[in-house]
Amino acid sequence: MEIWIDPACSKCRSAVGLLDAEGADYTVRRYLEDVPSAEEIQDVLDRLGLEPWDITRTQEAAAKELGLKEWPRDAGSRERWVTALSEHPKLIQRPIITAEDGTAVVGRSDEAVRDALGR
Repeated sequence: MEIWIDPACSKCRSAVGLLDAEGADYTVRRYLEDVPSAEEIQDVLDRLGLEPWDITRTQEAAAKELGLKEWPRDAGSRERWVTALSEHPKLIQRPIITAEDGTAVVGRSDEAVRDALGR
């Protein structure tokens, strides 16, 4: 199990605390320092069953600079979105937990973190 976190994020700290309390075996990835490649982002999206715009933090300054809210949200634009996430990792929703069974969850709630633990 791996969790992508930003240590400054309260949701990330909460998720790590819950994983620790449950005795989970996991690896922390500080994704702002160890930036995921476009391929890794694509893999996580496949595991999540989501599109790149579903995990994009559109209120971030970089999103506004790029004009992401106006970008098309269709199959033809998917690669453009993934590239933006890999070039601006702060835009990636957090925390993301990759589960043992090959799936992943966005662990913004205790329920989502527990869901990942149960997989």
